Amino acid sequence: MGSGIAHVAATAGFQTTLTDANADAIEAGITRIGQNLAGGVKRGKITQGDADAATARIKPATTVEEAVAEADLVVEAVIEDLLLKQDLFADISHMAPASAVLATNTSSLSVSQIAAAVDDSTRVIGMHFFNPVHIMKLVEIVVHQSVSGETLQTVRGVAEAMGKQPITVTDSPGFASSRLGVILGLEAMRMLEQGVASAADIDRAMELGYGHPMGPLRVSDLVGLDVRLAIAKHLQTELKDDQYKAPQILHDKVAAGELGKKTGKGFYEWEATKTS
Repeated sequence: MGSGIAHVAATAGFQTTLTDANADAIEAGITRIGQNLAGGVKRGKITQGDADAATARIKPATTVEEAVAEADLVVEAVIEDLLLKQDLFADISHMAPASAVLATNTSSLSVSQIAAAVDDSTRVIGMHFFNPVHIMKLVEIVVHQSVSGETLQTVRGVAEAMGKQPITVTDSPGFASSRLGVILGLEAMRMLEQGVASAADIDRAMELGYGHPMGPLRVSDLVGLDVRLAIAKHLQTELKDDQYKAPQILHDKVAAGELGKKTGKGFYEWEATKTS
C-alpha cells in the first residue's frame, strides 16, 4: 500500500518520500512502482516522459524523521495495529512540520484513537486507499469529531489531484467500505469452504451478475488474507456481530502463510511477487 500511495502521489506531481522500517522493503517498493509505471506506458495509460518524471519525484528515506521533515502531508500505511499506529503518530507529530496534515491509511481502526496520540488532533484524518492503489479510484476519507475543515479540504484536494474519487465517512468501526467488503469476502469464503462453487465461479457470480470489476476472493488475495483476518476480528469485537466471524478456511490459509498475492498463493495462484 505504501508504494502504491507513493506511486499515485508522484504521478500527480507531488515530491514524494518513501520509507519503511525494513530497508529491503523500500527498494522493493521503488522497484514495484517502476514496474507499474512501465505497465502503464505499455498500455498507453501514461507517456514515457510522465513515467520518468514521476520516478524522479520519488526518493527513499532510511528513517521516518528524514521522510517527514519537510512534508506537507504524511500518509501512514503500517499494519493494522492500533498501538503501533499511535506510537508512530506521536513520533511523526513532533518530526513533521506543525502545519503538516497527518493521514492514516487504516481500513478499520478508530481514527479518533489514533488522533488521540497527537497533541493537535485537528490535523489527523483517515485517508483509506484501495489496492492496487494506482488502479482503484476510491479514497475513503474518514473524519473524527475534532478534525478541522482545513484538514478535510486538503486531503480531498490531494485525492482529486491523484485522480481519485473521494467519499467522506464518519469514524466508526470498518467505516463504509470495510464493513461492506469484509461481509462479502467472508461469505464468499464460507461458500468456498462449503463446496458451493469454485473460487473462480464465486468471483464470476459477482463480476457478471452484479457488475463488480473483481470478485471478493480475488480482492481478498490482493488485500492480503492476514489483513482480511485482522479486520474481521476487529469488526467482530467492535460491532459484536457474528457475521464478521472469520471462517476456518481463512484461519487455515493465514496459518499456512498463504496470504494472497504478496506470498504467491491465497485463494488463487499468483506470479512470484513475494517480498519481505
